[in-house]
Amino acid sequence: MLTARDFKQIVSGRRKGIGASLLRGLMWGTSLVYGIGVGIRNRQFDTGSKPAESVDVPVISVGNLTLGGTGKTPMVAWIARWFRERGIRVTLISRGYGAEEGSQNDEAKELEELLPDVPHLQNPDRVAAAKVASEELAAQVLLLDDAFQHRRIARDLDIVLIDATEPFGHGYLFPRGTLREPVQALYRASLIVITRGDMVSAEELQAIKDKIHSMEVTAPIVDMRHCPSTLRCASGKTEPIDHLQGKKVLAFCGIGNPGGFRHTLTDAGMEVVELREFDDHHDYDRADINSLEHWAIQNDEVAAVVCTHKDLVKIGLDRFMDKPLWALTIEAQIVEGQDKLETLLEALLAKIPEDPYADF
Repeated sequence: MLTARDFKQIVSGRRKGIGASLLRGLMWGTSLVYGIGVGIRNRQFDTGSKPAESVDVPVISVGNLTLGGTGKTPMVAWIARWFRERGIRVTLISRGYGAEEGSQNDEAKELEELLPDVPHLQNPDRVAAAKVASEELAAQVLLLDDAFQHRRIARDLDIVLIDATEPFGHGYLFPRGTLREPVQALYRASLIVITRGDMVSAEELQAIKDKIHSMEVTAPIVDMRHCPSTLRCASGKTEPIDHLQGKKVLAFCGIGNPGGFRHTLTDAGMEVVELREFDDHHDYDRADINSLEHWAIQNDEVAAVVCTHKDLVKIGLDRFMDKPLWALTIEAQIVEGQDKLETLLEALLAKIPEDPYADF
């Protein structure tokens, strides 16, 4: 069975040899079948033969074209805070990938800490969750996490994130590449957000925008960066980023883009001695914790162990033996096009139903 790292090395072409080439050929054939299924499903929604279901409050989807992490969580948090600052009740809705029955997954736990006043419903049937949010929780805006391909529920805004370091899934649909659907699906987007543009050259960033424009996509484009916010431990204590500036650290993560995490740590001034990569949504068990603790003990020269917030909420420890364990919390910073995003969000304010609880 391929690990996520092996998969990316193969589909990107970085792994050479006859075996890798044969596997890419097999993946290509499978991706053709997958593409036929995606095309049939999209046509059903495009023609209305499979209509999307509506709810009586505005719906915003934040999603992406590719598998893996594009930085949706900071973007979701940014939008939720924007509405909360204006007194609007928001409910987050997600599928709950990787969560055991009756429990939250890692992203829900992370968002609960970042947005304690915003309810989060997880349900594979997001239409049912949306109805609960609008009818029982009196939500005024629904924010769908990772729902660009979940077309069963109608939305007022479709925000699509593109990771500048892996923008178009290596040019192929899954499993030959990491595209969930063809890039032409961007015609459905209301807004396109390019993330991690600081990790590529200006020429590469412009080439991504040129490709989008070449497809006659009319959605405005926004540039977003992932900026370190604070260091946070499991018990809730925080420290400024410069607490570890100039110091050696060990790092680990179970996210879709571990290279992006390393880049963020380095930009924050930390010297990453070693980065351990786990699969996205990895569920840390006792054996993993023991291994990480042993790893920390072996590296006397490091000041701390650092992970992502998504990893920390699953581990729940403040230390690995004598080494403090910190999560680097990330916030979205929009460096270009914030006015375009806010124009779209402000247009939704007029669609929000009158608040029945305003006089209470």
